[in-house]
Parts: sequence; structure tokens; C-alpha cells
Amino acid sequence: MSSVAVLTQESFAEHRSGLKDVEITGRVPEDEAYIPTYLEAFPPLPDKGTPGEKTGEPASVWSKIRPIKASVITQVFHVPLEERRYKDNSQFGEGEEAKVCLDIMQKTGAHIELSLAKDQGLSIMVTGKLDSVMKARKEIVARLQTQASATVLIPKEHHRFVIGKNGEKLQELELKTATKIAIPRSDDPNANIRITGTKDGIEKARHEIQLISAEQDKRAVERLSFEKAFHPFIAGAYNQLVQEVSQETGARISIPPPSVPKDEIVITGEKEAVAMAIARIRAIYEEKKRKTTTISVEVKKSQHKYIVGPKGNTLQEILENTGVSVEMPPLDSGSETIILRGEPDKLGPALTQVYAKAKSVIVVEVIAPAWLHRFIIGKKGQNISRITQQLPKRYRLLKFWRFNVQSLSILFFSLQMARMDYAEINIDHRFHRHLIGKNGANINRVKEQYKVSVRIPQDSERCGLVRIEGDPQGVQLARKELMDMAQRMENERTKDLIIEHKFHRTIIGQKGEKIKEVRDKFPEVIIIFPDQQQKSDIVQLRGPKNEVEKCVKFLQKLIAELVESSFSVSVPIHKQFHKNIIGKGGANIKKIREETNTKIDLPTENSNSEMIVITGKKSSCEAARDRILAIQNELANLKEAEVSIPAKLHNSLIGSKGSLVRSVMEECGGVHIHFPAEGSGLDKVTIRGPAEEVERARRQLLQLAEEKQVNNFSVALQAKPEYHKFLIGKGGANIRRVRDRTGARIIFPSPDEPEQEHITIMGKEEAVWLAQKELETLIKNLDDVIEDSMVVDPRHHRHFVCRRGQVLRELAEEYGGVAVSFPRTGTQSDNITLKGPRECVDAAKKRIQEIVQDLESQVNVEVLIPQRYHRAVMGPKGCKIQQITREHDVLIKFPDRDECAENGDTDLIPRKCDIIIVTGQAEKCELACAALLALVPVTIDVEVSYDLHRYIIGQKGAGIRKMMEDYEVNIWVPQPEQQSDIIKITGQVASVERAKQGLLERVKELQAEQEDRALRSYKVTLSVDPKYHPKIIGRKGAVISQIRKDYDVNVQFPDKGEEQQDVIVISGYERNANEARAAIEQLVAALQDMVSEDIRLDRRVHARIIGARGKAIRKLMEEFKVDIRFPQPGSEDPSKVTVTGLPENVDNAIDHLLNLEEEYMLSVTETETMASYMKPPSKTMGTGGNDEDNKALAKGFVVRDAPWNAQGNKV
Repeated sequence: MSSVAVLTQESFAEHRSGLKDVEITGRVPEDEAYIPTYLEAFPPLPDKGTPGEKTGEPASVWSKIRPIKASVITQVFHVPLEERRYKDNSQFGEGEEAKVCLDIMQKTGAHIELSLAKDQGLSIMVTGKLDSVMKARKEIVARLQTQASATVLIPKEHHRFVIGKNGEKLQELELKTATKIAIPRSDDPNANIRITGTKDGIEKARHEIQLISAEQDKRAVERLSFEKAFHPFIAGAYNQLVQEVSQETGARISIPPPSVPKDEIVITGEKEAVAMAIARIRAIYEEKKRKTTTISVEVKKSQHKYIVGPKGNTLQEILENTGVSVEMPPLDSGSETIILRGEPDKLGPALTQVYAKAKSVIVVEVIAPAWLHRFIIGKKGQNISRITQQLPKRYRLLKFWRFNVQSLSILFFSLQMARMDYAEINIDHRFHRHLIGKNGANINRVKEQYKVSVRIPQDSERCGLVRIEGDPQGVQLARKELMDMAQRMENERTKDLIIEHKFHRTIIGQKGEKIKEVRDKFPEVIIIFPDQQQKSDIVQLRGPKNEVEKCVKFLQKLIAELVESSFSVSVPIHKQFHKNIIGKGGANIKKIREETNTKIDLPTENSNSEMIVITGKKSSCEAARDRILAIQNELANLKEAEVSIPAKLHNSLIGSKGSLVRSVMEECGGVHIHFPAEGSGLDKVTIRGPAEEVERARRQLLQLAEEKQVNNFSVALQAKPEYHKFLIGKGGANIRRVRDRTGARIIFPSPDEPEQEHITIMGKEEAVWLAQKELETLIKNLDDVIEDSMVVDPRHHRHFVCRRGQVLRELAEEYGGVAVSFPRTGTQSDNITLKGPRECVDAAKKRIQEIVQDLESQVNVEVLIPQRYHRAVMGPKGCKIQQITREHDVLIKFPDRDECAENGDTDLIPRKCDIIIVTGQAEKCELACAALLALVPVTIDVEVSYDLHRYIIGQKGAGIRKMMEDYEVNIWVPQPEQQSDIIKITGQVASVERAKQGLLERVKELQAEQEDRALRSYKVTLSVDPKYHPKIIGRKGAVISQIRKDYDVNVQFPDKGEEQQDVIVISGYERNANEARAAIEQLVAALQDMVSEDIRLDRRVHARIIGARGKAIRKLMEEFKVDIRFPQPGSEDPSKVTVTGLPENVDNAIDHLLNLEEEYMLSVTETETMASYMKPPSKTMGTGGNDEDNKALAKGFVVRDAPWNAQGNKV
């Protein structure tokens, strides 16, 4: 077995400490200035000699140095072939043994290396910390080595010594021997101990167990029985005699305490030591039994405890002084007889001491009413503490309500003089929590205001008796206030108001602003809303009956208005008219919202919905709806008609997910059909749209209703989705022909339905079969795919393939997925190919010819607009141009940009870069040109005073930017150096006019603000001593901020560098400024009555007095109504503390601070004393020494006669 030593910081410290205690060349002087020699500080290593050879003195020095403990050790042990558990490994290092070692390494943290000896035995090397190595070794032996077992027999009473305390000895033995030791239970008669492990380990374990048993065989235990009365003589006073015997003999002597009724004394130890101790104890017993006698005395039972003393110390004192034992009767006994046992000549002095102790304390009971007990004790026991602190210990409080008669009489008399009184009132226990208030606010206010104590029973007692104690006048006033509060609460009423949960947030308002207004209006009423998660509609109101009723009426009126204003109506408006309802820049929709006081929501541009939702009061919603419908009616020849259809047929006419009514609307040119709400019982169905389409839709609805009443039959047909549009035809022409011929209704699926191939046919059975047959013929023809070609002039090819082939995609969607192929760009071919169903191809060819004819009939119109306006005409990302092209179905081409022309100053000469070309039908081109010219911006001048320009611009241009966004114009404000009054507005005519009006209104507002600023610029000055300025400002500006808020003024204090440091300037409205000045003067007058005193408190207690985050010092300042300032870090006098306030308050605060200092210094001194013991010697020397010591330490470690100081080594 070998080991590896690692030098750690701890082991090096032990090594150095061993060197310090060594004496080499005589005694080292105790003087700290002594400088050791090189040999003393670094003794040479001993020369290697023979075992019998005596080593020199240096060797003896090194032998005394403490050895360095190894933190990492290595153990090597061998497992013979016959004891190996795994012998059949084909390749060493890859079998079960390697897996077991890996598992053990992970569990214990030790490193294990295996090697195979020539005799096929197993060599194992384990490296790691001692504890890890021992655990790993035990695991290896148990898992890699075959196990044997043996038994060892030792006396049963020795088993506990093998186990050890908490089993520690047994665990240590198992680790040391790498075995498993099984010890029978204490109730098992078998005394054999079983050992399991290797043969070597079993032998080691057997040897250790036998050693432990042999050691216990040498020990003895003796039990002696002596009369209990003689135990005190054997033990001696304070157990001194028995301790002396134990030290002399080496035996352990156990005497039962007086409270245990046992006569047995137990002696344990070596046999010889036990025999000696027994002889000594017997001698003491025999002597005392021969010489002592007893006397009995009667003493009152109440005085026995004074004879016994605390923890029996008085009895021990009598035994020590007189050698007499005093036997007291048990506490639960009624006997008053005390027995004194001792030598006759010493019984007299002992009896005298017993009587003296019994009469040392007298007990007098003073009768005081129970309700006064708390006042006698005082707050936190202050009164009792004051009495006990003023008296010697022997007169202090002995039992509750038993203490010095004279002090208690004085205290009781003072309480009588104070005329303490009490009153009891009966208040219903239901109101107790309201009397107490939130966090005890109400009851604490009453206690502090009237200096009384109020006792309210617990809720669990369900008692209504409330007791008030204190000064008679305060008791009566507190009683009156509590009765008034109870009477008010009896008149209080709690009412639950049902308010829909969706209105709660509206009533509360943003950040509780609206509900705060309600609470301010009804301050005596408590309004409690349920939690958001509860989704409850109950709002609780509590307060005086009349106020609650008023609040209920107010809230009901508010709720009625909310309900009225939450009415909602949906208006179907054709999608193409939405932009007209919005108006330019949202002008139309804003006007309708403002004038009708409603909320109007339009669907997004990407949405297919045509519904506009209006929310508000019913009358307002209807007015807004009429105005929106009027706009639509003006733009198109729309008509509204009503048709009466029985309510029971409405659901069947609407169809699944509205499919049937949607097919009617699509077939009739996009009319809107509105059914009444389900359950309303109304029969009227509203149809709105173009006059002709409305009439068609009315006829179809009536026909459907008639069919539903007579007979209703439906069938489903499948067709590819790409055929649907062709089957429907342009404007529904194809499907209309089928319906006219058969009388059946054909419903195609909407884009959001999952089954896109299902076509539903509804109607009479005969009509449905005819329609199905006709549709099946059409679908069959569509499945007959052909390829055809036609001629199209190459100059028109671009129209079909531009915009990523949008026209071709539309043709494919409309005509059953027909594929149209144009020749490649660059080829001069005019032949195009069409592929698809025959009918679809024919229809597509016809449509292409129509498009070509339309293209050939198009004209080009030139519009002259100066290039500098082109960007404005286009709009952001060309949105304005895109809108014109969509509305008028034209193409608009802008010229290339010409920098020179754009920078020109004249628009009189037409330039090529100013000409915009519009292509399309002649009539549509004229409309598009007019729309383009309307977009050309104009510029007007508005005269605004130069002084107002910066206010119009706003902070970082926010004001002018908002105006430009709101009115969709460009506003130019002249540069400050020009000092011009002219502001230019550029934009469309209507927008420019609106912007001008808005600008003039803003000017009026600014002029009004200027007049108000002039009134607010009134200033007054006030001379105040600078020392009062911090008090006027307050903590974090709290006081001055309140003055500014209350009087709406600005208060300016002088800067540090100004000459007049006492002048405070107040600016604001004249009246407010004067009132603020009066308030500051009043505050200064109060400050002038204050005084400031400096005291010195040890800086070590400052942090304790201040408390965490200043909490403790703030509490002190509030309690004594003073200001306490501690010195800043680095100040000249770190112990100086300044207290400011009224003289009486300052004195009280200083007394309290000094008391705190005295209390805290005890703790600080104790802490520093303990810390000085805990400091390392080096730190103690470094910090506690003087400057010279510190300088010496700074030199480092100095030695004399070092090799480098020799004559030959000097440089």
C-alpha cells in the first residue's frame, strides 16, 4: 500500500505551527523584535543513516514537526485467482469486472485501475480521498471477490461497544476490514456475531471484535445501595466530594438527583479504580451514619421555596457552610416538617440559617380590581420593570402580583390619583369589524385621540360587550363616539345592484376615473365590484340608507344610458360604395360619427363582408343607418322592398350556413336580403338593391316559399370546382337559363365550405330531375377536352400576359379552367392556343375577341400636369392612381423624370415630361383626366403672426405634422431668420380649405393661451432665511410640491451662486401667488419657533438607529415630531447628530437617542470583543499594532546569517 501527499493550505498551516514550537539552538526570546537565524527558521533535513545509528539534533527537530496529512491516498490490494468472482473473461478489461469498476467509480468518486498478475490474480489500485477509497474498497471486495462467512462469540453485554454510538464504530470497522458484520438484536438470545467477506477481511474483523471485547472485560460496574438521606454527604456541597473521588480513582460515580426516589449509586470503570471508589464511598457513609443525628422543625409551606433556593442552591450553601443536610418534604405533600441531619454541634448554626432563609422574603398581597392589572403592569411591562429595577434582587417580583409592598402601594395610589375609569357598552357584534376599521384604523384613531384602551371581543365569542378604560373624560368621549358610529351603522343599508358584467369596466373607467367621480359624489357609500374572474353581475353598495338610495338611482340612470348607447345595428352596403361612405381622408364617416354620436365599424379591405356595424343609442344608430343608406342610394339607383313570408319558413329559405339565400342574392345582381331576428315572430323580409334585381329577388323568394310549403325535394351533384364559374355563366346567365327551363334552384358551394364539388339542386321532384339531367349533360361536355387556336394581333399580347397573367387567370376561372397559351416574346407569331372543354374553349375565344375589339377601340388622351406635381398626384405608393384606374378601367402612364425640367421655374411652356397619357375608352378617359386634374395641388397663403409659429410647429414638429396628416396637405412655415408671417398650405382644393380653417382655429387657441400666460406671469418675492429653505422644500420636494399643487403657482428658490440667497420668487395668478406667499410665511413662522441641538452618538450605532432603509429613524421623527440629521460619510465629526424641532420635542428625542445609544453599545462592544477573538493572529497584529509594528510587518520575513549574506556572495 502506498500514498501520495498533497500540500494543502491547511496542512501547510499545521506544518508551520509545528515549526513555531521547536527550539533548536537554545530558547527563542519572547521579544517580538527578535530576528531568527537562517538555521532556526529553516532547519536542515536529517542525514540518512543506519537504523541503529543515532541521528543528530536536526533530525530530532524534524521529528517533532507535525506530519502533513495526505488528502489523496492510493491503496493497492490483490485478489487471488481462487477468490475471483469472474474468471471466464475472454479479453481482460472488457468483461463484468470492468463494468463493476466503472459503476463503483461513479458511485464513490475514486479512481480504480485493474491489472492481471502472472498467476491470474487480480491487482487493484484505488486512488482518491480516504473516505472515497475506503468505500470503493468495500464495494470492490463485495462485488469482485468471492465471499466467505464466519462467526465470533463475545458476551452479549459487549455487543453495544462493537456497534458504538449511532452505529459509528460498526460502520468504521466494516469499512476498515471490507466486510459485512451482522450483530443480533438485543432481544435475541443468540450472542454470535456473523462476519461476511474475504478470508483476510474476516480475520481482521474477528481480531478487532475480540480486542474490543477483551478491553471491556477489564472494566467493571458496581451498584451500591445507601440510604437516600446520606447521598448529600457522599456527593458533598455542589458535588465537590464525589468529583474529587472520581478524579483520584479514575472511576465514574453516578448519584441519583434528590428528585429521583432511588437509593442506588452506580460506579463504573477499571476494576481496581472501582474497588478504590467503593472503599472511599463506604468509609464516608459509615462515618456519617455513626456521627450524624437529626432534628425536625416546622416551617410554613409557602416559605419552603426560599429555603430550597433557585435550583437548590440555598440547600447546597447550608451544606457547604455547616456540613448539615436539609431534607425538604415533596412539593405535592402537605407536610411542613423539615429534617436537618448532621453532627450535633453543627445542627444549631444550620437551624439558624434555615430560619433566616425562610424569613428572608415576605409576601404581601395587595387587592386591586382586575381591570387595573394591565395598567399596573404597563405597556410591555414598563411599570413592573421600573419597580424591579429600582429594588435589589431580593425584593423583586417573585410571583405574579407579589412584590415589594411599598412600591406597589405607591403605584396603586398613583393610579387612584389618576382617577382611572371604565365604561361598558353593548354593540351588536356584526358591527365590530366596522368599528375596528381596515387594519384597525378606526379603533386606533379613537385610542390615540382620547388616550383610552378599548377592548373588543373576538368574532368567535359573538359577544357585543365593548369595554373602554382610561381617563374618565376620555372614556366618556370615546364611549359617545363609538355609540354614534354604532348608530350610524345600524342606519346603514347594504344593497345588491344587478349590473351586467360587460358594463363594469365602462362604469369603473380608465384607471378608475369614472368610479372615483361617483364615489366623490357619494362619499359615504362604499361601492364594491366583483372580481373580474368571477364574472358576477352583482355590485354591492353599503352606506347610510338615504345615500345608498340616491347612489342606486344614479347608477341605474347611468346603466340605462349605457344600455341605450350599446344598441347595435348592421347595415349591408355594397363593397364598391364603402370608399364613398368613408370619404376623402375619412371626412364623411367622421362627420356621421360626430353628428350622430355613434361608433361605426367598417370591414377591412381584405374582408368579403359588406356589413357596416353601427353602435350607440337606438335613435342615433337609426339616424346613422339612414344617412349611410342615403349615400348608397345617391350613388346607385337602389330600391328597398319588403316581402311577407311566414316566420316558420325563414330558416329553410336561409339554408345551411345561408347557402340558399346567398345563391338568390348572387343570382339577382348582389341584392341584400335581410331576415328578421330569430324568435322575433316577424314575417317581413327586406330586400335592397337595384330596382329590377329587387323585383326578381322578391319573386324568387315567394316562389321558394311556395315550394317549401307544397313540396321540397333536393339532390346533390358533383362537378369539378373549376367548372362552377362556367356553369354559372357571366352574371349567372347559364344557371338562370337552366332554372327558367326547369323551375329548380341550383346552389353552388361557397369558398369556405369543405365540400367544393357538391352542387345542390332544390325544388319540385320533376323539376329537380330535369335540372340534374341538364347539368350532367353540361358537365359531360366539359369533360370533353379539345385544343383550338385563334389569331390575335401581337401588339395586344402584352395586355393578356401583363401583371403576371392576370387576364389569363380570370379567363381560366370563368371558363372552366381553359388554358390559353401565347407565343414567346420576340417571335412574330399571332397564333394563340386554347385547351379545355369544348364549350369552355368556344366561350373563351368569344371573350378574347371581345377584349381585342375593346383594345382596338381604345384611345390615348394626354393630360398636361407639371412634373413637380406628379408625386402628389400619384399619392403614397401610387394609391391615388390605382384607385382611378380601377374606377374608370383605364391605363395611366407617367413620363420619365427630367431633373432639369423639374427644377424649372415656369409652367407656361409645355414639356414632354409634363404629359401624362391615359389609355382606355373615350368616355372613361375623359372621366379619368378630370379625376387627375382634381388631384393637382394648389397653394394658398395664410397670414399668422410670427410669434405663434413655434407653437404651431410644436415640439419636434409634432403639431405641424399632425395637421398635415389630418388634412392631407403640406404646410410650409418660414425659417426663423426670415421673420415672415406667411404660412403656405399646399394640397387639393377641398383639403387646403379645411386645413386653412383648422390653422385659423389653432391661432385663436394660441392667442387665448398667450393671454392666459400673461395673467399667470404675475410674480411676488419673499425673503426667507436660507436655513429654512430645506424645510420649505421638504423631503424629496414633498412640501413645496404640495404648495405648488394647491395654489397652482411656480416657486423658484435661489441657485447656489446667486447673491441674494434669501429671495424666493413665486409666479402665477395674482391671487394664487399671494395665497402661496401667505402659506410659506406661515410655514416659516412655525419653523422659527424650532431649535436645533447637536449631540454626539457613537458612529457605530448610527446604522442601528437609522434602521433598514431609514425605517427606524423615520418612525422616531414621526413619534417625536422632530428632524434628525446624521453626518455625511467623510465629515469632520462623524459622531455629530443634529436634532431640530420644538424645544420640548427635541429634549425628548435626545433622551430617547441617548438611551438607544447606551442599549446598542452593549451589543456593539460584545460583538467587537467576540470578533477580536475570531481574528487570525496575523490580522490582529496588522490592525491592532502601532505604526512601527506595521512598518516591521511591511518588511516581510527577516532572518539572520542567511547564505546570500555571506562574505563571498555579496555583490
